[in-house]
Amino acid sequence: MTHTQPPHETAAPQEHSPPQPRTSLESAAPASAGASLGRLVGLDMARALAVFGMYIVHIGPPLSATDGVGNWVRYLADGHSSVLFATLAGFSLMLIAGRREPKTGLAGRQAKARIAIRAVFLLALAIEYGGVIILAFYGVYFLLALPIVQLRARMLAMIAAALALITPQLAFVLKSLLSESVQQSVNAHDPLKALSDVGVLDLLLTGFYPAITWMPFVVAGMALARLDLSAVTVQRRLAALGAALTVAAYVMSLLLAGKDALRSMAEGGKSSAGSEPASFGSGSLEAQGAASDLLSAGPHSGTTFDIVGSVGVAILVIVCATVLMDRLPLLRRLAKPIIAVGAMSLTAYVGHFVVQSVVGMPTGESSQVSWVPVLMFILGAIVFAAAWSRFFRRGPLESLLNTATKPAKYVR
Repeated sequence: MTHTQPPHETAAPQEHSPPQPRTSLESAAPASAGASLGRLVGLDMARALAVFGMYIVHIGPPLSATDGVGNWVRYLADGHSSVLFATLAGFSLMLIAGRREPKTGLAGRQAKARIAIRAVFLLALAIEYGGVIILAFYGVYFLLALPIVQLRARMLAMIAAALALITPQLAFVLKSLLSESVQQSVNAHDPLKALSDVGVLDLLLTGFYPAITWMPFVVAGMALARLDLSAVTVQRRLAALGAALTVAAYVMSLLLAGKDALRSMAEGGKSSAGSEPASFGSGSLEAQGAASDLLSAGPHSGTTFDIVGSVGVAILVIVCATVLMDRLPLLRRLAKPIIAVGAMSLTAYVGHFVVQSVVGMPTGESSQVSWVPVLMFILGAIVFAAAWSRFFRRGPLESLLNTATKPAKYVR
């Protein structure tokens, strides 16, 4: 969520060229002088890939109905696309709070106000349109991130690492102590639960994207935002780190948990800290699993191995997209329609739920076996974003969110 005061992080459009789309989840953001266009275009490319990954999960064939290359594509999208979203969301928070240099004083207070307004906006949107429950979780992530938005990269990285090591085990213990009667009692007095499909317990602990195990992704993205991603040395170190985290987490999980360690928990599996997802868009995770499940690393398992490996994948995607967009101008020009999707990813994400409801397509996990519907959704998003960006600076929901955050300037 990225609208801030100028100077903008995107380069100014060339004379006589059409307005360029914003290069973050909602809008442009500040940066130091000399920031490269390719760096933020790379982030938009990564956001577009995350959007398409979510389309594949929600509309494409389930894992059980795929094989060969399709099976790999479906598996990579499962869990990793939503983690990539969360990591980029953390990055976007720092675009508001001060990209490389934290904002302080009045500017810092106004930045925090913008983040808080965005959080409330997402919560309200999730309540109003129940099919996009994940936005309520993002609202909570943003609120929880407020106290640390002024920290430096090293401290943020340490916090992310500590959360990855501790929170899955903590979540497992808390869920084992949380009886059904206690959950029902809390939910009965929870106004959020009365207004939507998820309540405070879901958002913090028992939901499909619980803050307790998803904040490591957000904080990792915040740490990345503090780095100079245009520097070759930083790119190389991040690529090495991403590869090391991915390999170490998944190999160790396979050694400890066996051949089923990387099995996806989204389809017929259970979450590590233990529950069974009723559906993708909403619902709580209720059934407590065994402690041995904490050794697995499958998508949505919520274990330390899953978190570390998924962060590694997210870092690799972000670095690769950044490098490709920065160093291959021809590819950047050819990918401009896809980049436009990333520049209005909130609209693209919510929009696919709206279209599903309009055409009568069921939401949640897909039960059909054809790739045609998801390919049509991807193509439709690209065409819409490319056409919209020729006339408007922000996507529809991004514009609405930008308007909603304007009162932050009155904070003193």
